[in-house]
Amino acid sequence: MKFLVRKAAPEDVPRLRELIEASVRGLQAADYTPAQIAGALESVYGVDTQLIADGTYFAVERVAVREEDEPAAPPPLVTNHSSRITVPVACGGWSKRKTLYGGDQYARREDSLLDPARDAAKIRAFFVHPQWARRGIGTLILEACENAARAAGFTRLEMGATLSGVAFYCAKGYAALENLQVPLSNGEILPIVRMAKEIKRKF
Repeated sequence: MKFLVRKAAPEDVPRLRELIEASVRGLQAADYTPAQIAGALESVYGVDTQLIADGTYFAVERVAVREEDEPAAPPPLVTNHSSRITVPVACGGWSKRKTLYGGDQYARREDSLLDPARDAAKIRAFFVHPQWARRGIGTLILEACENAARAAGFTRLEMGATLSGVAFYCAKGYAALENLQVPLSNGEILPIVRMAKEIKRKF
């Protein structure tokens, strides 16, 4: 099984939107109610095209050389390329801007730039298709983000983690700082956890 981690491009946006919805509905149902999920998809979760423009958002594809290698019920995000099949299975990124969470539709965005000398880079918008969960893909994206943020001069990272992601990030060295309550457009509240980690520069 081979996974390709690459920078997301503007033409990926429609597929990423479908991937995000599938991920949220499939993997967050144990932690959030249907009303919270619906409200979050409408007003918070989504593609942040600023991250794509900044070159800090990644798309992950599974690369198979034979059609029979694909699972019996493949996700809808499949693109055929001559002799190989590429399957977008996850996305995620980091940011040099102040916004902690939220896609283009999120009203409380702060897109001003961070100062690596004093600010923490943001880990942003990780979503894995349910069919490909728990296969190490989240770790691949996180390592790519941490390495890129480190190369940009950041020594600290923070995020607004969903309840579904807290255990994963704890296992990767992130510590919970505070519980946040995000108001949603349908009147619901989305609990998330602000988490942080220090990283060392590579010389």
